[in-house]
Amino acid sequence: MKKSLKIALAALLASTGLASADTLEKIAGAGKIVVGVKNDYRPWGYLDASGKIVGLEIDLAQDIATRLGVDLELVPVVASNRMEFLQQGRIDLIIATLGDNPQRREVVGMIEPNYYAGGANILAPKANGLKEWTDLEGKDVCGIQGSYYLREITQKYKANIVAFAGVPEASAALTNGSCVGLAYDNTWIESQLASEAVWADYEMPFVTEQMQPWAIAVPLEELSGPYGQKISEIVTDWHKTRFLIEGNERYGIAPAPFFEEQYEKFK
Repeated sequence: MKKSLKIALAALLASTGLASADTLEKIAGAGKIVVGVKNDYRPWGYLDASGKIVGLEIDLAQDIATRLGVDLELVPVVASNRMEFLQQGRIDLIIATLGDNPQRREVVGMIEPNYYAGGANILAPKANGLKEWTDLEGKDVCGIQGSYYLREITQKYKANIVAFAGVPEASAALTNGSCVGLAYDNTWIESQLASEAVWADYEMPFVTEQMQPWAIAVPLEELSGPYGQKISEIVTDWHKTRFLIEGNERYGIAPAPFFEEQYEKFK
């Protein structure tokens, strides 16, 4: 175990009165932290021209690794497998646009404070003339497997969800006319419309609904232990120092009121 992390771990154990810190010990012993991230969600996590995973959430993962004094290993995940990977021990941490809700809190340890927030909307061709959520009734709508908001879009607005494993497949289905729109997080849609010429004839026509904060996740049993507390301290510091706000600006993401609210709370 690296000396700096051993000292920090010992201090944390002493302050909490806990006798073990399995994941922190595992990370220190391996000399690396394995983080599940998106590689299809620009600009939070995506592949650059060389095939390397980059993005805002990758910067967050690197900062955690640096603070722990270990290397960073990235594992691509999607909405349908990220929590399973954490439960199986294939990854140590999730930083992958994970919405925080009561159902997921029964499965994985959601770190507080949350680090981002987003909601549901639609990316659709302008030519489709969609104006209100109710316009989706009876229509095929592309979605991503495991996305929390698909159930309500189906039940409340009577849309027919055509679910895909990842963004590339869903985007391809949208552009070839297989669905009237792609239901996804408003943050992703906004970034695509602002930066990607391929979406010049598309729009986000609805009022964003189902707003949800995003959380970093640790194994459920470690949420209240040294590992969960350490990650919580890091996220708190991100808010206090405007680290998240600066990252948001660096990637050209629209300003988020959530960040300013958290900064005022923790500064």
